[in-house]
Amino acid sequence: MGIYAFTMLLAGVGIPLMAALNAALGRHMASPAAAAAVLFASAMVIGLVAVAITGPGALIRVATAPRHLLLGGALVAFYVLSVTYIAPHFGVGNAVFCVLIGQLISAAAIDHFGLFGAPVTPVSAMRGLGLALMGAGTWVTLRG
Repeated sequence: MGIYAFTMLLAGVGIPLMAALNAALGRHMASPAAAAAVLFASAMVIGLVAVAITGPGALIRVATAPRHLLLGGALVAFYVLSVTYIAPHFGVGNAVFCVLIGQLISAAAIDHFGLFGAPVTPVSAMRGLGLALMGAGTWVTLRG
């Protein structure tokens, strides 16, 4: 469990860094959309290298995947495009704080109902309190 938590902590650290770097690239290029395209291109190269190392045959199975499972790409595109456009105006922190609230709500619902094959983790009173406290903390941060 420790390595999973640490890896996700690093991923969490990377989200605001990615937002700030891509927003700055969008300003430099005078096009947030072009910056997003560059981000996706570099991510695709890295992803393809990872697939080549870990099992290139897996890509063939995408042809038989249920189509709704491919919506993840659209969601990440929406995130990257929106944060690249909005962060320079709203602030990286404010943008990511709002994203965090959306992630908490969505993650709690996915876990509660076991959507998409996720392990079921019901929203108990204690978990609900934790979510409410995180929401309140984000609200305070946005107001401050």
